[in-house]
Amino acid sequence: MTRRRLSTGTKRSDDSPLVVALGLGSNTGDREANLQLAVRSLTPHLEEIQVSSPFHTQPLHETSQPAFLNAAVVATCSLSAEDLLGLAKGLEWLAGRRPGPRYGPRPLDVDILVYGDRRIRRPELIIPHPLLRQRAFVLAPLSEIAPHLPIPPDGARVIDLLSALGDDQGVEKQSWSLRRGKLMP
Repeated sequence: MTRRRLSTGTKRSDDSPLVVALGLGSNTGDREANLQLAVRSLTPHLEEIQVSSPFHTQPLHETSQPAFLNAAVVATCSLSAEDLLGLAKGLEWLAGRRPGPRYGPRPLDVDILVYGDRRIRRPELIIPHPLLRQRAFVLAPLSEIAPHLPIPPDGARVIDLLSALGDDQGVEKQSWSLRRGKLMP
């Protein structure tokens, strides 16, 4: 088993920052601490970072597992898509995630949702995230901090995509902040 390393911070060749959106999720261990670890660890690599409230969500695929805490991060980033993916996978490893069943329980999941207006389709990386438009647990946190963010390829706004889903899929906003710690139970 190969251990994944955190990104070295290599910048893209044109060096101009892109707006990126990341989805965070955790359903094992201390879910709050896992999400806070991700936010703290991402902060040195991103600029103009915005973090959503955490959202309590029920698992969609494999329902015999604990509920998730999900959040979103929107920021500007000069890292290449590959380095951002390496950073995400390194954070998952750091939080204790190991290979397991698809859609199974995990201490941390960090997904690249949007990378500017870029479309990337490789075996290890698909951007925009292929299930982004179908998941309220991703769109709800994202709409809190970037409701008008255009999603490639058609530029549909996050808020419109969330509205089009028609139901909340069991997504419940929590009343505390990941950046400042728990405010209310």
